[in-house]
Amino acid sequence: MHEPAHARVPAQKRKVLRHSVRGQVLDALRAALVDGELVPGEIYSGPALGERFGVSATPVREAMQQLAVEGAVECLPNRGFRVLTRTARELAELAEVRALLEVPVMLRLARTVPEGEWQALRPAAAATAAAAAAGDLAGYAEADRAFHRAVLRLGGNEQLVQVAEELHRRAQWPLPGAPRVRRADLVADAAEHAALLEALVARDLPVVEALVREHFAGS
Repeated sequence: MHEPAHARVPAQKRKVLRHSVRGQVLDALRAALVDGELVPGEIYSGPALGERFGVSATPVREAMQQLAVEGAVECLPNRGFRVLTRTARELAELAEVRALLEVPVMLRLARTVPEGEWQALRPAAAATAAAAAAGDLAGYAEADRAFHRAVLRLGGNEQLVQVAEELHRRAQWPLPGAPRVRRADLVADAAEHAALLEALVARDLPVVEALVREHFAGS
């Protein structure tokens, strides 16, 4: 007998700390989206997920409502939440928008930011490489966003940083039925961060633009 779709939960249990429960649940659900544990098209109930995380259904519903705002799920009254299905066209459009937003900023920063400030971002780039080497997809997604966030914050426009972060997060949700991202692909993606820093330090604008566009196309 098949288990009803609304009762299905991510296969891997994620522990949730009692403090900041809603935030912890939201982080766990976001990681489950990136890992593919929350399957596009499937319906998940608050109580079932709450049982999985060891919390009540309330913080799960609150976290899911935030994911609905972010465009990851849709609310189904009296049923739960359906994970929305992505398309290749949507991901391509996200890459285009991210490039339109971030490439001009990166080029401006390459002209104006002192070398020392770029050197200070090497630990952030190294964090992406470490997550990639470990094959930690959710950890890599978080480190990837942290690196881009640190770069954009050098421009001093926090509104731009927040918009870019939301677009970046959406770009990280996998396509339905897509194979799990290989460790080698993560390692190659992480290497682009180090290459980008080198180009920014050298103020090599054509290379900066090419690397950023290629990075977005592969995200």
